[in-house]
Amino acid sequence: MEPIDELSLDTKAILGLQLPTDPRWVNLAEKSLQDILTDHAYCEQKAATSCISLIQRYSEKEKLVTALAPIVTEEWGHFRLVLAELQKRKLKLGRQRKDEYVNQLLSFEAKGGSEEGRLLDKLLICALIEARSCERFKRLSERLEDTYLRNFYRRFMESEAGHYTLFIDLAETYIDKEKVRKRWKDWLEYEAGVIKSLGVRGDRMH
Repeated sequence: MEPIDELSLDTKAILGLQLPTDPRWVNLAEKSLQDILTDHAYCEQKAATSCISLIQRYSEKEKLVTALAPIVTEEWGHFRLVLAELQKRKLKLGRQRKDEYVNQLLSFEAKGGSEEGRLLDKLLICALIEARSCERFKRLSERLEDTYLRNFYRRFMESEAGHYTLFIDLAETYIDKEKVRKRWKDWLEYEAGVIKSLGVRGDRMH
């Protein structure tokens, strides 16, 4: 897939997301800065562990292992950056919350069927989470009143855009492209419903 031009990042045309984030979310997030930074930190941590799990489960897939190994390091580095931001602002890393967004995505994942189908869904879930994270980071980079935090989240936006394409590229490496695109469309439609059902809360990244 072509690399994303982050300056022209468009929610639907590029990321494919069917439902943009409600503009009120940024205002609520800014009022709940400790909560949103805490949730962001755990999201980065979970992204790293998800990549580790994929490497462990599909260790025979050389391209997957090679591509995801540096992502583990990068995501853990992002966790440390968010943790440092909390500490700099004399805020505390709170408890990890139940991730309703991810749990609803997991309920749509193929549980039976072929190993190929299960691999496809695992990669597309990762791609979808990265795409939504990228979209949320873009909103924060545009609308936060704190100039430093706007730049902080712009850097995260650029990184997550690349991750999103990586997971789809990996899916197309091991699975027929038409099958990948069809299932991706299913996931995008389902995710829009999840976002709508969860409503607008400023204490969570998704």
